[in-house]
Amino acid sequence: MEPRSPARADAVGADKTRFRGDRYASSRLHVSGFAVAHLCYCTQGSCTEAANYDMMQTTMRATLFLLACLAASLSAQPKKKIVYLGEQAVADELKTASDKANLVVATNDTIMTEIADADAFIGSIKPEWVRAGKKLQWTQIMSAGVETILHKSGSDALKNSNIIVTNNQIVQGPEIADHAMAMLLTLTRGLHTFIDHRQKEIWQPRPYPGIELSGRNGVIIGCGGIGSQIALRAWAFGMNITCIDPEDIPFSPFIKRTVKPDQIDEVIPTADVVFISAPHTEKSHKMMGPKQFDLMKKDSFFIAVSRGGIYDLPALIKALDSKKLSGAGVDVTDPEPLPPGNPLWKFNNAIVTPHIAGRSDKDRARMVGTIKENIRRFVDGKPLINVVDKQKGY
Repeated sequence: MEPRSPARADAVGADKTRFRGDRYASSRLHVSGFAVAHLCYCTQGSCTEAANYDMMQTTMRATLFLLACLAASLSAQPKKKIVYLGEQAVADELKTASDKANLVVATNDTIMTEIADADAFIGSIKPEWVRAGKKLQWTQIMSAGVETILHKSGSDALKNSNIIVTNNQIVQGPEIADHAMAMLLTLTRGLHTFIDHRQKEIWQPRPYPGIELSGRNGVIIGCGGIGSQIALRAWAFGMNITCIDPEDIPFSPFIKRTVKPDQIDEVIPTADVVFISAPHTEKSHKMMGPKQFDLMKKDSFFIAVSRGGIYDLPALIKALDSKKLSGAGVDVTDPEPLPPGNPLWKFNNAIVTPHIAGRSDKDRARMVGTIKENIRRFVDGKPLINVVDKQKGY
């Protein structure tokens, strides 16, 4: 190797000294808005590695700075105000849905004030609250039925507004379907008679007119979240199911036939059991009237678990009194509660429960879970679930 001349050595030494002195001063970070400028004045090849290192650190600092700015911007966005009117225990659960929501628990005394600047409301909204909630975009009702806030509210304020309505449809289907079958089996197996015998300490096995469900025909009025669950259970007992529904029902191996409401008089005479599981709307009101009860098969059964306004109570009482029906089970009536002295109370083959078919040990978790999911979707700007068609009423 050729020895380095003194002049060249001095030049190299000077370059190294210059590099060591200017290395960090030569790299500067300028942040203005989202611009990052990096200036390097080194021209020697030995500066490349150091410059790349400085550039990497500069980029990392700029990235962290921008992320911090973004986080601060997001945290500064106002939370959606959601007003809730109901049980405190439910409110405590709903508050855990999202940190982007400000859930405010209102009372009947504070609701008008709180709803004035609210983005959403959870509960059974009243027409005056709809009018007061100038910013309202969404309201969630706890139940599956929405008739109390729509056509039975006495106002079209909600129906004609841009407020999205969601409910708990489908969520209560399993327990309501269980209740429907429980009432039917109680009647077909004569359990109501043996409950009476137990109280009187009577052992009387005969006569016993037990009825088998296999091969019987069931007509379900309303095959949505509740009716489809009834169809599943009835099919499991060997029944042939016909559904009456205004919507086009997807294929189901549990449903033999589906017809529209205007065909009700055609299929009612074929039924050994008629189930009421439709929502109460202006169109479904009293659709099971005196004519339809007259068309029912002798010794058939009637079960109602959705809304009492769908069937005519005096016509049901007449069918029981004339012994045309073998029995009836109703969890819903019109009027409700069923007043003392109503003739329905006197029939031994009529089971009356106080609108509790939708209650179970699991329904609360499903209902609250649905609402929490909608809270998350609402604050994130995503489509809500269980959206109600306000014009149809379900």
